[in-house]
Order: sequence, then C-alpha cells, then structure tokens
Amino acid sequence: MASSCFNHWKVYIFCFLFLSNSVITYSYAMVPDEILVVANKRMSGSVDIAHYYMEKRNIPQSHLLKLSLSLKETMSRDEFDRKLKKPVLEALTELNLDVKIAAIVLIYGVPLKVAPQIPDWDVKEQIKILSELRKSVVQKNEYTEEEKSTKKKELKNKIDKLLNTRQRAAVDSELALVQVEKYNLEGWIKNPYFLGFQGLPLPIGKNHVVLVSRLDGPDEETVYRIINDSLWAEKNGLQGKSYFDARWKSPEKTGLSGYKQYDASLHKAAEFVRRRMEVELDASPDLFKENSCPGAALYCGWYSLGKYVDSFEWQRGAIGYHMASAECSTLKKKESSVWCLKMLENGVAATIGPVYEPYIQGFPLPEIFFSRLIDGYMSLGESYLVSLPYFSWQMVLVGDPLYQPFSVLPR
Repeated sequence: MASSCFNHWKVYIFCFLFLSNSVITYSYAMVPDEILVVANKRMSGSVDIAHYYMEKRNIPQSHLLKLSLSLKETMSRDEFDRKLKKPVLEALTELNLDVKIAAIVLIYGVPLKVAPQIPDWDVKEQIKILSELRKSVVQKNEYTEEEKSTKKKELKNKIDKLLNTRQRAAVDSELALVQVEKYNLEGWIKNPYFLGFQGLPLPIGKNHVVLVSRLDGPDEETVYRIINDSLWAEKNGLQGKSYFDARWKSPEKTGLSGYKQYDASLHKAAEFVRRRMEVELDASPDLFKENSCPGAALYCGWYSLGKYVDSFEWQRGAIGYHMASAECSTLKKKESSVWCLKMLENGVAATIGPVYEPYIQGFPLPEIFFSRLIDGYMSLGESYLVSLPYFSWQMVLVGDPLYQPFSVLPR
C-alpha cells in the first residue's frame, strides 16, 4: 500500500488532540426518519432485506428507493450517473422538503465500485505505445537499474492518467457527494466532517454531504445477521475484548505522517478503548496468530494484503477493520481472502475497507473512529463520518449506520 506525506497530517493531530480534550456531543444525531434506503430490485432478496431493516429500525417505508441496477459489483460511470446518482438525488430533493436526510443505506445487491471512464480509440492507441515503450526500457543497457525504475514509474503514471485510473471509486464514497453539482473526479475530495479538517477552507461544505453505508455481504443470510446482531448488541451491550495490531512501539515524536502516523494512531486508539474494555495491543511486526484472539469485540490492525488471518473469535455485534489495499474489492467472491469479506463471513457486524488502492491516509484514523465510538455519543455511522478524511475515493462502511453499541461514558 502506497503512502504519501502531506503537511496537513500535522493539522490532523493538532485538531484531534484539541477536540478530544473538549466535551464533544456534536453528531448528526441521526434518527430513522433521516435515512434513505436504496435496494436493487434486480437482485434476489435485496428488497426483502430493505423492508426487514426498515421495519426493525422504524424507517418510513416511503423512504425506500427501489432501482434497477447491474448485478455485477462494478458499475460504469455512465450507469452510476444515470441509474443511481440521478434517482437518488431526486429522492433526496423530495424527502428533504419534510426532513433532512442524513444517511443513505445501500442494500445487498447495489454495486460496490464505479469504474473509470473508458478512453476513446485515440487514447487507447497512446496507451498501447506507452505500454510497449515501458516494456522496452527494461531491455535497454544504457540505463542503470535506478534509471529504469524511474522511467518505468513515469510511463506508468502517464498510462494511469490516460486510463482515468484515479477516477475509479467506491460507489458509497462517490454517492456521498450526490448533492454536489460538480466536482473533479480525479482523486479525492476532503471531507468537511473529518475532525482533522475543522477550521480549514474546503471545496465543499457539510450541507453538501450525506453519509453512505451499506448492509451487504456474501449472501442474504449474512446481511440479516448483521442487522440482528447490531440490534442485539444495542440491547445487551457489546461485550468482549479489543485487539489492536500495530507494527512498532509507540513513538516518542509527534507530528508524524504516513505509515508512522497510522501506527501511532493504533496505540492512541488502544488507550481510549481501555476506558471501556480490556485491550490487547501487539506492537511487533508480526500479526496476531491464528486463533489467538478470543472474545474479539473491536479490532484494528495492519498489514496483511488480501490475506485474512483467522485469529479472531468474533463476539456478537463485533466491529473492526484492517488497513491494507483493496480489502473491500469484493463482498461476493467466495474464493477471495480479502479482510472485509472474510470478517463478515466469520461474524463481524460492521467493517470498513477500500475497493481499490486508497493510500494509507485514505483510511479512517483509528484514534478518532474508536474514541468517538466508545464514548457512546456517536453511532457507528457518525464515528465513521468524522474519522474519514476523503470522499469520491475508495472507502466503504459495511454496517448499520444507526448501530450504537455503547452507552455514554461519563466525562
């Protein structure tokens, strides 16, 4: 997973430390009337799941939008614009006359990814020429190995630009900006709700954003379980142990960026969660070994790329995510071993992951996500919203956005 170091990482740390030492009760304060549910009527079971969820959460049935969408996990940009974005915007516009819609819940069967725009014939020819040139660089003896690596990278960047690679995104992340009239599809858009961006000039405002999550998984049975486990844990409390899998010891320095910042954030998340439950923090390069994490209620760690490690005995209502590339690239392919799919198969009620390469700074910052969640003021969806740096990008929240497994902690 690639990393990039930006100056605003220091802003993240400063803003979070300031905000976390204050009493924060702000949130969307979502209620069922503020939820729009979107089902794919072409997918068997999707509409039934939507009705079941809405009945359990007392969401008005008038807030159900049934669309005819692709049965594949990837949809074209054209289909996204015409068949998903447009009707969702129309539904929001109509519903917002009575109540402001705070969140959209996508139901099992709604595609997961938006493909980049397909290049025309002339551009394809340019890509072919650049690809052949990239292959020939390896064979040229006049270049050093370092020069070969540099030239190959330059040519790959040109090819990716022509292929519109940075326009591909998670459906959920793109749909969060459904109320934004026009924005650049190349790369990401800063999230105005992210705690690290508060007080900064941003291209969009909070009024432009709607939270998007999905109730999804490898089969209908899994989705019903997610709904039922979330409701059960709200009633009975999420009990168990938390596991945080860092790679290095807690750093003495501040103002970190990239991998080091996120590793340090795992340490900070563990400190916050200790207020609520027992925590095991692994600060070695190795991952938790198989079957070594009994009673797992919360989890966050890294880095096993596309290879789930079966370390956990998940508690009912468990929440967790693994920071590695494309861990939510599929929720349907049984042969895949990506973390989101396998965690859902093995019993979690909520997880987070990217559909493509997100770069490390595309992930929710663990210290914010888990501190807001365990404080009890915010729901799963709200905790995700304030900890997520970017939209029009790669991240997906699988879970009920209304899920609130913890009571409010005394300050």
